[in-house]
Parts: sequence; structure tokens; C-alpha cells
Amino acid sequence: MTEAKTGFIGAGNMAGSLIGGMLRAGYRNDRIIAADPQAKSLGVEVTTSNRDVALCSDILVLAVKPQILKPVCQELASHMQEVRPLIISIVAGIRIESIQRWLQRRSPIMRVMPNTPALTGQGMSALFAGPGCSKAQKTMAEQIMQTVGQTVWLTTEQEIDAVTAISGSGPAYFFLFIELLIEAAIGQGLPPDTARHLVVQTALGASGMVGLTGEEPAKLRHQVTSPGGTTEQAIKILINGKLPELVRQAVDAATRRSRQLSEELGE
Repeated sequence: MTEAKTGFIGAGNMAGSLIGGMLRAGYRNDRIIAADPQAKSLGVEVTTSNRDVALCSDILVLAVKPQILKPVCQELASHMQEVRPLIISIVAGIRIESIQRWLQRRSPIMRVMPNTPALTGQGMSALFAGPGCSKAQKTMAEQIMQTVGQTVWLTTEQEIDAVTAISGSGPAYFFLFIELLIEAAIGQGLPPDTARHLVVQTALGASGMVGLTGEEPAKLRHQVTSPGGTTEQAIKILINGKLPELVRQAVDAATRRSRQLSEELGE
């Protein structure tokens, strides 16, 4: 799988993370090409021509901003009649149907929703394979994404909207809670550096317990919530403050916005 030539159109943070992950996983740097000068520092082949990347790639990763994907695809449309690479789009909010329409052909296309922890190799990527994607192509896409974290497969493209709201936007929710907990710790008189260290390590430890033990989060929560204890008092405040309902509303709002963006950007 590492012998397939992989081309990137756009090499921002997420694409740069993928390129770095692929190289660490044993992909040859002469089998990776990017149409972005930023990729030069990554040690792979670089060009300024989207056309050149599209024509020489077995796998073509679209990693540009959503607002410019349409003109990029339209630029490639005439050249894509000559080749038929697997297209992996990590562009948020653009449906497969829109990409096919802009390219003026039904190419094998996969949509992938990664998230920012991919920058540290701890990413979570959800993949959906469009019509015409072979089993071998699905394997190639999965292997690429697993160089920066874990993967799950979706059964419908519509599920990407919910994934966007959960794992795509999710890191920001945790960052906010960490931020607020640090502020609260400082408010209780702890030095800022100590507060940050305590909160960040506690977040890492709690997440690790869920992942490593396989236990349900609710069970782990009950194990540290002694009747009449400090944790019980804090949890009561969070639940009485309608935190569960706020979380549901937040995810619903993000999911609806993802659907709206797909409609707006896919014209």
C-alpha cells in the first residue's frame, strides 16, 4: 500500500500532519507529492501545479479550505478525464455529489472527517466510501488515516454531520471545560501553573481510564462519587445546572450547522 503515489492539494496543518504520519509509518517520501510550498519542509516532492499532482497520483487528497474547493475541482475537471485516482476529501462540509459535479465525472471519492488531535498522532477520523470505491481503496484510505490516530467507518454520508459535531468540533468542547476548570482552580487560590498542571493531567487520566478499561463513563463516575462526598456535591451542581441538556443542545446546533454548510457550500 505504501507504493501508491499520494498527492495532496493543500498542505495546511491537517494535511501536514497526515504527511508526517505517513512518513513515520514507512511511506516513502518520493511517493508523496503536494501542491503547496509549505510541504517543502516536510521532505516530500513539492509543486505549485494542482494539475501535476492530479495527473501523477494514485490517491489524491483534497485538503483545501471549503470555500475554494469548487474552483480547485473545476480547474482539475478537464485533466481528471485522463486519470482516475482515488479521491480522499478531508474538506469539511462538501458532499461527494458536489465534488463529482464540479469534476464533471463520477470518480471514486471518500469523505473523511479528521480532528485536530491528529496533529499529535491522537486523531479520530470517520470515513465514508462513496460509490465505486473498491475494498483495496478503502484499505488504502484507512491506512493513511491510521497514521495519525484511530478510524471508524460510516454507513451513510449523512452521518458525517453528526461526526462533525462530536469528534470534529469535540476537542473544542473539552478545551472549554479544561479552560473553565483551570479558572475555577485559580479562583480557589491555586497558582496558575499548578492549576493548569492539575487539570490537564486529570483530563488525560480520566480519558485514559475510559479508553484503557473499556468501562462505561457512568460506571467510572459512580465509582468516584461517594455519597455525601465532595464529588457528589459538584456533580449535583452540574446536573441541576442542566449541563446534560446544554450538551445535547450544543451537539444538535453543531449538527444542524454542518448540514447548512453542506447545502451552502455545495452549490
